[in-house]
Amino acid sequence: MSEAGNTQPSKVSVSEVERIAELSRLSPSADEKVKLASEMNRILGHIEQLNELDTSSIEPLHHVLDLSNVLREDVQGESLPISEALKNAPQRKGDYFLVPKVIKGAEE
Repeated sequence: MSEAGNTQPSKVSVSEVERIAELSRLSPSADEKVKLASEMNRILGHIEQLNELDTSSIEPLHHVLDLSNVLREDVQGESLPISEALKNAPQRKGDYFLVPKVIKGAEE
């Protein structure tokens, strides 16, 4: 692949597609690998075209819209009674929700 500033388009080989597929835990067929290499090269060609644009007079921005977060005060309020909070729990153990164990080897 080309380095930044190089004007030659980057070329993705089938062996690079195979490496990316391996890292992604994918198993594309030989035909798919060739197609993916071609598609990646087309994408990189479009990026090369974008890199040729003069953006020196463009101010960087973090979002295309002028947005701001609207936050409320963090005020402590009334809590639900335990019996009300656990009312629809599928399983409970005393005053707690009972959930299935999801970590292998964890002690109960």
